[in-house]
Amino acid sequence: MPKEKESKMEQQLRKNRKKLRKNSYQGMKMNPTKHHRSHFKFYAILFPIAAFMVMPLVFIINHAFKPLNELFAFPPRFFVIRPTLDNFRSLFASRVAGGVPMSRYLFNSLFVSIIVVFLTIIISTMAAYALSKKNFKAKKLMFEVNTIALMFVPIAVAIPRYLIIANLGMVDTMFAHVLPLLAMPVGLFLVKQFIDQLPNELIEAAKIDGANDFRIYWSIVMPLIKPAIATMGILAFQAVWNNVETSDIFINDESLRTLAFYMQTLTGANNTIAGAGTAAAAALVMFIPNLVIFIFMQSKVMDTMAHSGIK
Repeated sequence: MPKEKESKMEQQLRKNRKKLRKNSYQGMKMNPTKHHRSHFKFYAILFPIAAFMVMPLVFIINHAFKPLNELFAFPPRFFVIRPTLDNFRSLFASRVAGGVPMSRYLFNSLFVSIIVVFLTIIISTMAAYALSKKNFKAKKLMFEVNTIALMFVPIAVAIPRYLIIANLGMVDTMFAHVLPLLAMPVGLFLVKQFIDQLPNELIEAAKIDGANDFRIYWSIVMPLIKPAIATMGILAFQAVWNNVETSDIFINDESLRTLAFYMQTLTGANNTIAGAGTAAAAALVMFIPNLVIFIFMQSKVMDTMAHSGIK
């Protein structure tokens, strides 16, 4: 067969392959790159479910902007008719009995959240790397202890935590906010299961090239487990941002308490008709940071769940 004909046939085959790839059904992939008419049956189910699940979010946003007459309207209204910022003005202008401004509580929450998230990521990733890729005595026992710790809710260990904080002299200090939240069993579990997926040959090759454990951890392991780090960061931030127990149990100085405690105080103290708008605005302020972080990190969360052995 002449070479010209062969080249024409090859070109035609290449065009046919491109057409097949273009028109092929993508529904079996986790995230199809193109829409296909067969997807509509999934949309018919998913859109109503998504609309139902987003209703609480829409209600929280609308509720925070309702004036007083709409907050107590009967029958209750789902959407705001005449939005107002008065609820937020009352929220930022209100003070508790100690006279501490809201900006102080906000600073405390941001400071504690940054410190806890950073230290939790460093501590949990180092521990996960050691439990996954290093061999030492009691390795299996330590991981089982961490797995058992998943069963304990914070209120169950409130007394032991208080005794530890009191004996260390950390009552009424910022360290009282940080230390109890550094232990994060679920984060360690997720990262360890994620690191298990990394090939041992990659670690061995780095050792042959002369890399020490810290270099392997920082330059090889950390870049490859970014989805797990993002997921753990979200969980750590939610835990510290919404934490009220620390300010309630370990802190007596009003200026050292966090925004979550301040919002709870407003909600409880203003459980009246006049304080309903302030409580609605406080709920939205506490909810928005969690929502924004999850929106930007949701793809990383899905990758972590897909590779961490959670089915």
